[in-house]
Amino acid sequence: MYGIHLLFLILLVGFSLTGNSQSTIVVHTENPGAKIDKAIYGHFAEHLGHCIYGGIYVGENSDIPNTKGFRMDVVTALKELNVPRVRWPGGCFADTYHWRDGIGPKSERPSIINVHWGGVTEDNSFGTHEFLDFCELIGADAYVNLNVGSGTVREASEWLEYVTSSNESPMTNLRKKNGRDKPWNVKYWAVGNETWGCGGNMRPEYYADLYRQYASFM
Repeated sequence: MYGIHLLFLILLVGFSLTGNSQSTIVVHTENPGAKIDKAIYGHFAEHLGHCIYGGIYVGENSDIPNTKGFRMDVVTALKELNVPRVRWPGGCFADTYHWRDGIGPKSERPSIINVHWGGVTEDNSFGTHEFLDFCELIGADAYVNLNVGSGTVREASEWLEYVTSSNESPMTNLRKKNGRDKPWNVKYWAVGNETWGCGGNMRPEYYADLYRQYASFM
């Protein structure tokens, strides 16, 4: 708005000085400005309120129109927005999330208490496969946030292997057992979340050392 006011003022002064009723503005459309990185417009999905359960995911048996449990109205809306990437599982929730709880047959997944957001019980029916399938469905890059607050380096490195590796290994065999032969191409991984607060109340120096350790094994 400030820029518009300034432009109007410049035109007004120019008109006053010249006394000419004819003013010309030239817009050089052939000279584009700086390119804005699409990542700036990335989205964020956390287990907070109805963002995941009821929002993105309702389950295959829901009366709400869905594909593999994903709400079609939400999928359609996000496709129209051309969402570049989506970050999950948090937020504060990420540092209490253990990825192995969210894989395999849904009936065998353990329930957890979401201690950060409402103390509600979640059944882990939305996990790694569901999130990455959702990103593919809406045409967005996946951005996975690792559990540093209550997780381990081994847990993080095995999650990376489970998701992205095409080599023969226990993790890739486990992924194939759970229905996904081809690895996902996940380029973005975050080492923890808000480590100064809900992610562990860490001192900067402590987190810096942890970051170096996690990054080395990732």
